[in-house]
Amino acid sequence: MANPDDSDIEAGDEPAPEAEGLRKIIHVDMDAFFASVEQRDHPELRGKPVAVGGSSGRGVVAAASYEARKFGVRSAMPSVTAKRKCPDLIFCKSRFDVYREVSEQIRAIFHHYTPHVEPLSLDEAYLDVTEDLHGIGSATAIAQAIRREIREATQLTASAGVSYNKFLAKLASDQNKPDGLCVIRPGEGAAFVQSLPIRRFHGIGPKGAEKMARLGIETGADLAAKDRAWLGAHFGSFGDYLYRAARGIDLRPVRTNRIRKSIGGERTFNEDISADADLRDTLERIIEIVWERIAAKQARGRTVTLKLKFNNFQLATRSRSLPHLVAEKAEFAEVARAILEDEMPLPMPIRLMGLTLSNLEREDKTVARGDDPQLSLL
Repeated sequence: MANPDDSDIEAGDEPAPEAEGLRKIIHVDMDAFFASVEQRDHPELRGKPVAVGGSSGRGVVAAASYEARKFGVRSAMPSVTAKRKCPDLIFCKSRFDVYREVSEQIRAIFHHYTPHVEPLSLDEAYLDVTEDLHGIGSATAIAQAIRREIREATQLTASAGVSYNKFLAKLASDQNKPDGLCVIRPGEGAAFVQSLPIRRFHGIGPKGAEKMARLGIETGADLAAKDRAWLGAHFGSFGDYLYRAARGIDLRPVRTNRIRKSIGGERTFNEDISADADLRDTLERIIEIVWERIAAKQARGRTVTLKLKFNNFQLATRSRSLPHLVAEKAEFAEVARAILEDEMPLPMPIRLMGLTLSNLEREDKTVARGDDPQLSLL
């Protein structure tokens, strides 16, 4: 089970994908993407522990090479902690323009094999290859071809998971990292999921795993033993997701036109700031960067949100929605400044400031509500 050498997901006596709504899904995830790009472009870094991100003060690791991960260095870890775990860690400043360029190369490869591509970030995406455009013969063979083409075009490695739904394909892509391939065929999903520790389930973080452990849930099998009513009583609406996930069920389609819900950015400071002049200067820098992203996406939105994290880690967000779409930088900046002025003087210094534009309307005239995770201003 779950072996790249096994026959493809359409093999055996399983019903055709159309019969039960099954699809052929590939999840491709680049291996330590940002760090791997740095090692590719700087040969002296190859084989060494590398972290992308700020190296001092309140810097955060954006990505870590596999050599660094052996020491316990992980993304989102404070740089001081990473350096303590790995004294020889080498920090590289992020180069998002380069990462985006490489990402576009990779996405062009995806679109050679299918128009049904749902990017999740610069370094991963779902592909629906139910329709075999080039007569390659199987989803597994398509995944192998994609990984081979990515390596030839970028000198980088990618891992892939192949299965009959998105949930299982994403789990599979992480199974044999780095530079690995894993296949979960129809009939194997539930057993595969139930063999995993609960922390491998998407959406279950450290605190969620601790709560589950207190309830006697350590593995997917433990979770599958609970009925829907019990899960609902303990986890609310999240219980429905857990019930399906424990059985390998996921009916979500690959969304080729996934709409961005917000555009923004945030900055963590090396030192707390509290002076009004410093706050205003910081906001101006964030306005410049965020508006550049908004303009690049040709997006317009109705809601401007200011995010502040105080030095006691308390988080505050303040939003202002307009009756019309914000289409000009001057108005965006004016609203952001007004929100900040209403909050000053602040009750205590802040360690982070962020700004987003949401309730977006794009060229397709579709309005989306909510917030996506923001890109850090590293």
